[in-house]
Amino acid sequence: MTDASPVLFEERPLTNGRYLGVARLNAEKSLNSLTLSMIDLLWPQLQAWASDPRIALVLLEGAGERAFCAGADLTELHAACLAHHASDARDDITANRYALDFFSREYRLDYFLHHYPKPLLCWGHGVVMGGGMGLMAGCSHRVVTDRLRLAMPEINIGLFPDVGGSWFLQRMPGRAGLFLALTGAPLDASDALFAGLADVEIAHADKPAVLAAIEATHWSHEALANGALLDNLLARFARHSAPGPLATALETINAACAGPEVGAIVAGIAGLAGRDEWFARAAATLAAGSPTTAVLSIALQQQLAKASLADVFRAELVAALTCAARPDLAEGIRALLVDKDRNPRWQPNSVAAVTPAWIDGFLHSPWSAAAHPLADLGA
Repeated sequence: MTDASPVLFEERPLTNGRYLGVARLNAEKSLNSLTLSMIDLLWPQLQAWASDPRIALVLLEGAGERAFCAGADLTELHAACLAHHASDARDDITANRYALDFFSREYRLDYFLHHYPKPLLCWGHGVVMGGGMGLMAGCSHRVVTDRLRLAMPEINIGLFPDVGGSWFLQRMPGRAGLFLALTGAPLDASDALFAGLADVEIAHADKPAVLAAIEATHWSHEALANGALLDNLLARFARHSAPGPLATALETINAACAGPEVGAIVAGIAGLAGRDEWFARAAATLAAGSPTTAVLSIALQQQLAKASLADVFRAELVAALTCAARPDLAEGIRALLVDKDRNPRWQPNSVAAVTPAWIDGFLHSPWSAAAHPLADLGA
């Protein structure tokens, strides 16, 4: 595979004849934003390594020094949405073939990572957002570095925290996951650990030493034993940063986001703007973001509170395709990345104008359970 490939693969020899499989997202200029071609390269290679007895463990990383993965590459999705909106099949959410292919294959890959049969190490350095968080969330060993900027900022583009976000955001302390879904607030390494989105913080400068230690370790043929070896190895390099704003202000966040009523939650977050710059930016993002995203994010977390990961991905596929068929996603991408005027015209244009009937349309599958594209993920 040439250096021009969007994903590079390498098998590095280890001390005792085993190998480390390395998958590197290779789109440095776009902060390794995830494309469908990347997904289609990762899927068969990670499957092959999963069943290859020579491979002891796998490393997932991003090229360059700025990002692991800044999320999905939205260029083709924007064009596909506009074409679908202009077509005679605009009312059929499954007719946007690119969106269906992208989201279904991305979610299938993410689900596979959550069930990977070998230690899977993600080096979460720099920007980790959206689709990048979807990749990292499923890895068994999630390293974050001193230069981490992690977020789920989908409210800026009229999507919602997908890639399993409706599952892992609910597993955070208190109401932190709801707050992050509504505000896209960035987390540092300390808060990523606090939120359960990472396992260990390691200085990025120590990465060569970590890799050298991996190469020098005597790996077994048992995945559980190798997982414990990797736990101990990473712990030798662990650092502990001071608590971040999410941890230090959790009680305040819990109070602001208490209760089921959307308007009260939005008002509560707006009331935090005067605390400091982090809260001011969070409140401003919610105020400027898609009202549909805000209400939908809350609805999905409520509906999927007890759902399995597989059911979450199935529900998120329906919601994502509905986002692609309705106005806000194309408009959000236009305002942020195409025209770059940062002045999206949301429809509806306020939380109060988002009706239950509007949200219900995101929650009902066009497929029977057996015909769902992700029906085979599991229970």
